[in-house]
Amino acid sequence: MDQLALLFVLLLGAVVSVPVGDRFGLPAPVLMTLLGIVLAVLDFVPNVDIPPGLILPLLLPPLLYAAVRRTSWRQFTANRRPIFLLAVALVFVTTLTVAAVAHSIVPGLPVAAAVALGALIAPPDPVAATAVAGQLGLPRRLVSILEGEGLFNDVTAIVLYHVAIAAAVSGSFSAWRAGLDLVLSAVVALAVGLVLGWGSNRLLDLLGDTTLQIGLTLLVPYASYVLAEELHGSGVLAVLTTALFLAEYALDADDVLTRLAGHTFWDIVDTLVTGVAFGLIGLEMHNAIRTASGRWGELLGWAGAVLGVVVLVRLMWLLPATWLTKRLHARRDHDEDIPLSWHETVVMWWAGMRGVASVALALAVPLRTDAGAPFPDREEIVFIAFGVIMGTLLLQGLTLPWLVRRLGVRADTEREQEFEKELALRAAGAAKRRLREIEESEDLPEELAERMHRQAYEIGVRINPGMGGEERREGHEQRVRRLRRVRRIQGELLSAARHEVLAARSEAGADPEVVDRVLRHLDVRSLR
Repeated sequence: MDQLALLFVLLLGAVVSVPVGDRFGLPAPVLMTLLGIVLAVLDFVPNVDIPPGLILPLLLPPLLYAAVRRTSWRQFTANRRPIFLLAVALVFVTTLTVAAVAHSIVPGLPVAAAVALGALIAPPDPVAATAVAGQLGLPRRLVSILEGEGLFNDVTAIVLYHVAIAAAVSGSFSAWRAGLDLVLSAVVALAVGLVLGWGSNRLLDLLGDTTLQIGLTLLVPYASYVLAEELHGSGVLAVLTTALFLAEYALDADDVLTRLAGHTFWDIVDTLVTGVAFGLIGLEMHNAIRTASGRWGELLGWAGAVLGVVVLVRLMWLLPATWLTKRLHARRDHDEDIPLSWHETVVMWWAGMRGVASVALALAVPLRTDAGAPFPDREEIVFIAFGVIMGTLLLQGLTLPWLVRRLGVRADTEREQEFEKELALRAAGAAKRRLREIEESEDLPEELAERMHRQAYEIGVRINPGMGGEERREGHEQRVRRLRRVRRIQGELLSAARHEVLAARSEAGADPEVVDRVLRHLDVRSLR
């Protein structure tokens, strides 16, 4: 098997792992990690030949962009306090605690190298967190916090990692210089993200074509990441800024086709890239086995100790942080999302799985220092990091569904239904207001006006049937049954038309482009 065949196997596994995970109630990223481990122990499967410096730039930008599309700037600002406590403060605490423990148990491990180890395993993975949270049907407030933490903690961890690596490689460290680098990295990233977001928004308007617009959205996160890194900024923060800007300002309510096609496209990208990323994590078992040859007991002991520290620190931080957030939440009129019970706090604790960023940073540890000497304890750092990643993914990822069921943590469906009903009322009200404006400017026949008023009301009822009265709902249900019958017949008519047009594609002298254009017209009609 060569590298190309291995990539195909991972892509195929990414597709198959989704229905298999749904069937057995397991997260797809965890299944892909297990697949990677199985492939790693097979003799005919080659080692992954990807330069470590390319793993983050290739995998992280599209995953971050896809995750941001599911949220909004308003949600981030509302949850800024819990996100700060988890994505910034907790990353610092975890980094320092892991560094202290690793420095004390690994003989000869320098402080700077220990801090690098702490930084690279400090951030829970945003992809694993969102994939697991979405599949388990957790309350939306927990999903929001996990998404916010996962998206922003990489920013803090990567900056700390680079500072520690620079200190380990050069042999010197300056606290004020490190602080200045942190601030400059954030400023540069925000500037790049905003400029690219604004420019991309204008370019999307100029392109006009759905295919070109979606193609541009695939390039934008890569451009944002690379440009920010070239200017010594945070590529992760730049991608997040660009994605949030586009999510806020690039939405055209009437561009239905681009919105539907864009959602489908990014769902596909998210599924495939996530599968490949976590498959690569499992494939790193090759290097772990080689490193641990003859030293399994010692290295596993170190990895287990650090894993225990990572898990325990998260719990010990979440308990007081959740209590403090609740107290501040109760004193002020905030709409931020916070865990409402100790059950939800426990689920948040156990959902702190490590993933893609940690693997990429571990593999990117330099081979040598500036003096030409081997980087201190590089193999031990990589093995410990891999052990923590695998431990959190497999131990926590495989048991989290059971824990959620055991604690009875479920999404607040009543609240979601109430909000859906509210949106249905607002949509119907907007339609009625627009109809009144049309009636004032145009002379509509009475029959047509009455039918339009009924359709304006039905816009809301179709979104949420519970918004109308009993009699009006019964009348709507009767019309829906008639409409379904009409649509069924129309569907059969359009199906016959599509088969006839598609058959013409194989006829002599038929222009395939003309046939495809007519077929797309029929396809769009079928979606209405």
